[in-house]
Amino acid sequence: MIARVVSFFGDSNYANLRLRLFYLVLALIVAVDFVVPREHVEFLWEHLPGWSAVYGFGSCVAIIFVSKFLGHQGGLMRPEDYYD
Repeated sequence: MIARVVSFFGDSNYANLRLRLFYLVLALIVAVDFVVPREHVEFLWEHLPGWSAVYGFGSCVAIIFVSKFLGHQGGLMRPEDYYD
């Protein structure tokens, strides 16, 4: 069972299926956000449907770009043979 899951995520033959599955899950998350009741919100943007998904996606992208910048331009990454 685990081998099938690993081959699904690691094999390039399933790339198109993985992309479609990703978009389906993303659309479901945004669709569910339309039916979730918002009774105790504090800010105006929390009333917007899909805000949580957009904010979460934007935060993840920002974390990736900041970490890449710190690694490459900030001098945190070292060459592969640094300790040799």
